[in-house]
Amino acid sequence: MTANHRRTRTRRPGQPTRPTRSIYDPIHFGIDENGIPVEVTLMYRNLLCGGEPGSGKSSLLNTIIAHAALSTDARLWLLDGKIVELGLWRPVADIFVGNTITDALTRLRELQAEMDIRYRLLDAAGRRKILRTDGLDVILCVIDELAYYSVTIGSKEEQDEFRNLVRDLVARGRAAGIIVIAATQRPSADIIPTSLRDLFGFRVAFRCTTDSSSDIVLSVGWAKEGYSARNIRPEDLGVGWLLAEGGIPRRFKAAYLNDAQVRAIIAAAQMIRQNRSDPGPAA
Repeated sequence: MTANHRRTRTRRPGQPTRPTRSIYDPIHFGIDENGIPVEVTLMYRNLLCGGEPGSGKSSLLNTIIAHAALSTDARLWLLDGKIVELGLWRPVADIFVGNTITDALTRLRELQAEMDIRYRLLDAAGRRKILRTDGLDVILCVIDELAYYSVTIGSKEEQDEFRNLVRDLVARGRAAGIIVIAATQRPSADIIPTSLRDLFGFRVAFRCTTDSSSDIVLSVGWAKEGYSARNIRPEDLGVGWLLAEGGIPRRFKAAYLNDAQVRAIIAAAQMIRQNRSDPGPAA
């Protein structure tokens, strides 16, 4: 078993069978144009997020990470090319990678190996996917900024390997309890090729400078139907289009957490994780 399996916790007698917060539960993304809450269940799904700098990507990422941090059945793997965007969450992250391509590749290889082990276990059990009742931690892998690792730093070979690892994790990881959240402020065809974009069950386009950039995130043709992130006003921070599998884009405003709120959530998450790490009294 890998280190990730060793960190998986089993419930002690007397513990509730359903955690207070679970990665299997819907995650609050924000509100739509009618003030109705927008909630998304990311388990068995992946999320692609794109938009120009300051458009709202970080707000959505923080909201998702906050839910996962407070979930007793989730582990956080964070890759942050700028370090400071996700850096506040480092105290509750199991893995944190900064602006080093070699570290990013090492961790993604580890995650790929973990995924392969989980599939072998599922195959041996005659199962197709992990379930909440298995007690196996779900791994939430958040990558911000995708373009930094895939086209900016490192050699061409390293960039190619990074893209291939991400594509494999997005394509195969869902049933094994590995969720990938990828964000970029450069939604272009070289960063998000169609073969990768179409693997993401959920996509969010915040303000983009062109219709084509919006379509690169959502899918070609939505801009012509009137669903273009180019039409979002610069002052409408956090407003974007959310596309779910089989649906039509839904305009919403992402929830926002300030630094003080993030630190309060981190403190609560640390207590939750400390309690989970406590083996309890000997039998």
